[in-house]
Amino acid sequence: MSFGPAVSRRAHARQIDTAAPCPCGSGEAFGGCCGPALRGDPTPTAERLMRSRYTAFSLGDVSYLTSSWHPRTRPETVEADAGLRWTGLEILGVEGGELADATGVVTFTATWSDGATSGVLRERSRFVRELGRWWYVDGELGREPATPSDPATLGW
Repeated sequence: MSFGPAVSRRAHARQIDTAAPCPCGSGEAFGGCCGPALRGDPTPTAERLMRSRYTAFSLGDVSYLTSSWHPRTRPETVEADAGLRWTGLEILGVEGGELADATGVVTFTATWSDGATSGVLRERSRFVRELGRWWYVDGELGREPATPSDPATLGW
């Protein structure tokens, strides 16, 4: 998950209590959801890696964003926009990305706000599993759907 232009300025990681709801919207506590991944534990699926990267963006955890991005496609520097607030994540579809798979694709929308401005980012993220670890490879940003409730109209 690259979050497109949202990766622009360096931010310092914000701390979150392990009992707090996870920012990824899974309904689980942070300590049992994305917390272990952000501490360095491998994620079991591509979707979990994508959720943990969303959480890292929402917390400004540039170190995790860098370490979870495949070295082959990772930019020289990874930065997060400190003024951007990620406000929600919705998984639209998952292709592969399970324990026995070598690749996976997660399509999602992420809502954000930046002061008085807000918006929705749509991305189709690709992941690869190497040596038992999932890595973010790259993402393709989608265009606005014809209707908000119809993810099939996303333009990839």
